[in-house]
Amino acid sequence: MTDDALVLTPGTTTTVALLKAGRVKVRYPAEVLADDGTRVVVRAAWAGAGDRDFGFVRFEAGDVFTEHYWRDRWYAVKEVRDAGGSLKGWYCDVTRPAVTGPEGPVVEDLDLDLWVAADGSAVLRLDEDEFAASGLDGRDPAAADAARAALDELEELARAGSLTDLLGGVVAG
Repeated sequence: MTDDALVLTPGTTTTVALLKAGRVKVRYPAEVLADDGTRVVVRAAWAGAGDRDFGFVRFEAGDVFTEHYWRDRWYAVKEVRDAGGSLKGWYCDVTRPAVTGPEGPVVEDLDLDLWVAADGSAVLRLDEDEFAASGLDGRDPAAADAARAALDELEELARAGSLTDLLGGVVAG
């Protein structure tokens, strides 16, 4: 547990804030499922303004995300299920370690992402062009290195079939 971590109470509602380039990209309510002081797990409905088709997956109204945020790791893992409970896969965001304030988890998106299909048929590295264009390498080389290492770690776990082990048994269902 980090020294300054505000631990959230399971069963309560919190607000997740995702930042991009220092500004709030999206903010949405979520139910706290678990918080051990290092990792907070929340469940939330798809927070997009409408359905979004990425080509490899479609996020739509009724989808449920079980989101795992770490205060000591450079990523977040989101298990995605459709309205009927069927697993679509895992969307992994490379982020700075989560900070939990009085309103809830705050996470800064660093552009790199990984998609893992539920059946393991696809493990896709995403948005590497956005990451390169972000200028993070010049502004904060240590953070850029940590982001690339996080994406590599997530991909390795996914290809080894170990991504669910990372989640420690706290999954939707």
